[in-house]
Amino acid sequence: MSTRIRIVSPGTLATIQDQGRFGYRRIGVPQSGVLHADLAWVANMLAGNTADTALIEFFFSGPTLRLDEGTLRLALAGDFSAKLIRDKVKRTLKSWRTVTLEAGDTLQVGSVMSGKAGYIAISGGLDLPQVMGSNSTYLRGGFGGIAGKKILPDSILAVNRETIDAGPDQQLPRSSDLATLGLTQSAPESDLPASIRVIWGPQDDYFTAAALHDFLTGTYKVSQESDRMGSRLEGPILVHHPDKKPEIISDGIVPGAIQVPGNGVPIVLLADGPTVGGYPKIATVSSVDLPKLAVMPPGSQIRFETITPEAAETLLLAHRRKLTGLLSSVEPLALKGVMDIKAMYSSSLISGVVDALNIPEPFDSSESHQ
Repeated sequence: MSTRIRIVSPGTLATIQDQGRFGYRRIGVPQSGVLHADLAWVANMLAGNTADTALIEFFFSGPTLRLDEGTLRLALAGDFSAKLIRDKVKRTLKSWRTVTLEAGDTLQVGSVMSGKAGYIAISGGLDLPQVMGSNSTYLRGGFGGIAGKKILPDSILAVNRETIDAGPDQQLPRSSDLATLGLTQSAPESDLPASIRVIWGPQDDYFTAAALHDFLTGTYKVSQESDRMGSRLEGPILVHHPDKKPEIISDGIVPGAIQVPGNGVPIVLLADGPTVGGYPKIATVSSVDLPKLAVMPPGSQIRFETITPEAAETLLLAHRRKLTGLLSSVEPLALKGVMDIKAMYSSSLISGVVDALNIPEPFDSSESHQ
């Protein structure tokens, strides 16, 4: 029987996602998948999984998980902390690391402190059926993940791997610049709007010159009405060209496209967005910046900057090289100032000493005991 995780509390809009569902847009099935592919990639790499392994995505506040039996390793990616409860003792953990759970342990994942999304990868992945080649949950369609629904209290998640690899937990280097890679963000009230790079079109000729100017010089805020389908923006109203109608013959549309309906309010389409649309698209967000924008919480400020398709490709390749470099530098969890006596005895020829002495597992210096 596979290891099972019990969801004590799901947090906010927690779902099962992977990198997305591809090849079905022609029949109206959206991509779905994680909103921040890089964060999900970090979580899965820390857990020792492939990049496309299904994991838990949550917004704003994280879930509480309990392991009733066995041993399990999780990886935490995002700007949040968590509390590990073992034998009635609470220990505070930072993210960007793995944590190994033993039978009876409870992990309480806290609130996201920058951006709005956090990810929990499970070493070995989850035992779930795929729908059209993916485990991604599409809530509006009611399929993928756990019967097409968000994670609910008392949900049970089965894990593919019954045992975990030996060795210490892993972490990203403490010196890594997560903000530079777009893995953490400034608070929404920041005085400096985030710069989001876009490529004009494909229907920028449907807007007046004044509208194009306002689009680039104005400051927009992410609306409270944003969701996995799209980020609605509040800011300068974009006026359609009088010689053009505010609608077009419906054509294909992709995540990152910025639709502008007749009210002039732009909407950036995201993972669960439609596959066709009948409103003109003033621009398309570059792939390198789309994950950052997708997880910006309401109130976040942005300004748009245009670049060429060639520049967008160059930026994306450079970003992926930096992210690959970060992931290649994953290191064993530092135990600063703490001697790992348990590991020392476990690697010796003296068997049974650790269990006999009941030596607790050490934690790194970034964790506080409560």
